[in-house]
Amino acid sequence: MGVTTDANPEMPDFSDDYELVEVEPTWLTQSVKPKQFLHIDQQECITCEGCVDICPWKCIHMLSVGAIEEAHNTDNPNDDPLAAVFFVVDEDVCTRCALCVNRCPTGVITLGKVTEQPQGDPNLRDNNHGYAYGMRF
Repeated sequence: MGVTTDANPEMPDFSDDYELVEVEPTWLTQSVKPKQFLHIDQQECITCEGCVDICPWKCIHMLSVGAIEEAHNTDNPNDDPLAAVFFVVDEDVCTRCALCVNRCPTGVITLGKVTEQPQGDPNLRDNNHGYAYGMRF
């Protein structure tokens, strides 16, 4: 009675019926946008779909990289041979509950804060650019 396991299982089929649309630049700068954002490191993702399954609002979409072949003015994930999937988070629905962050077995999902860009010369060593008394912090 032998049990065989496949160390390299076949990749599941991901959705490819997603449409990307171009938005007005003013939409990106409105003050009603959330102050936190989700970041998913697609390179380190093991495509377990745990984040998709646990999200109570179903706002995380795991798509095949072919879904955005026709998109304009976007990074093309097909340029990276290691990219198996492409993530889209519906920012209008996401409540930043962090269930996906806690569920991720590899820790590739992070919840970050959006901060304002520092003013002035970025090469100047001062408190506005992460320096205090000549030390980087």
